[in-house]
Amino acid sequence: MSGVQHITVDPGEEDQRLDRWLKRRFPELTQGQIEKFCRKGELRVDKARVKAATRVEAGQIIRVPPLPKPARSKPAPPVSKPLSQADVKAIQQTVIYCDADILAINKPPGLPVQGGSGLSQHLDALMPALQFDATEPPRLVHRLDKDTSGVLLLARSRAIAAKLAANFRHRAARKIYWAAVAGVPHPKMGIIKYGLVKAPGRIEKMQCLLPDEIAQTQNAKHAETHYATLQNVGTRAAWVALMPVTGRTHQLRAHMAELGHPIVGDGKYGGSGQENLGDGWGAQLGGEISRKLHLHANSLTLEHPRSKARLHLTAPLPDHMAKTWTFFDWQDFEIPKDPFVAEV
Repeated sequence: MSGVQHITVDPGEEDQRLDRWLKRRFPELTQGQIEKFCRKGELRVDKARVKAATRVEAGQIIRVPPLPKPARSKPAPPVSKPLSQADVKAIQQTVIYCDADILAINKPPGLPVQGGSGLSQHLDALMPALQFDATEPPRLVHRLDKDTSGVLLLARSRAIAAKLAANFRHRAARKIYWAAVAGVPHPKMGIIKYGLVKAPGRIEKMQCLLPDEIAQTQNAKHAETHYATLQNVGTRAAWVALMPVTGRTHQLRAHMAELGHPIVGDGKYGGSGQENLGDGWGAQLGGEISRKLHLHANSLTLEHPRSKARLHLTAPLPDHMAKTWTFFDWQDFEIPKDPFVAEV
């Protein structure tokens, strides 16, 4: 058995589950072994006991206990298949910005950023197609959920990844999402401050808590979302802008559902079988409206890590959301670039 190791989480590795982080570093580990390490308190993050589902952050120190030697009969890990020309072309067409230091794509809905059980394709595996003239493939510095589309920023070197990770960690990056929600929020602008904690069960789903319940709830985290209603169709649906101040798992989806206005197409938080009857609840609008999630990272504004210039990146809506916008005749020419500018 190897000895105890203390490994620092690199920039670009943050906001992924601890078990997935471990399997990337030590492919020979099984899920059962990781769970056992956690139960016995042998696997720790910054000296604290953790669960396999705990999300890691850049700069944290992971204590890895002595690892058993892999069985000699265990087959070698499969060799990654080369990317097809279709895959290369498809992911390269998503690039919306590229310079010597950073690259941004318009992530398609349905594409997970990292691998996992049962996933045949994910952004990590496609990174070599985005290397272009750099000396290494780009690195993730933040995440979007699998079914969320929009601006996703990548660093083209480890040094730039560290600077961008600090930018996001200190909340210096301004992210604005567009969503279609069931019903119309009242008031039309506001701040949601429900805390979030993982709901019981094996399915990854977050549960909202009142602010004064956060301190008394194990593993609960503070979360804050600003929202602004931009246009609406009677009382049936609304186009809202969402600005997360914190970056918790499923934050925007859980917050809007708790507000009583789930994001259209959100089967996890809005009920896959619930149709909106005009009362604000039910994530499926029916008719010609797609059942896919209507959540899009529309813009990202931040300081360039090298030039220090203010960089504003935007991404067009995915097809299913563009069709909904056309159906409701929602036009963006009257919409401010930043509906929250008065709050800056």
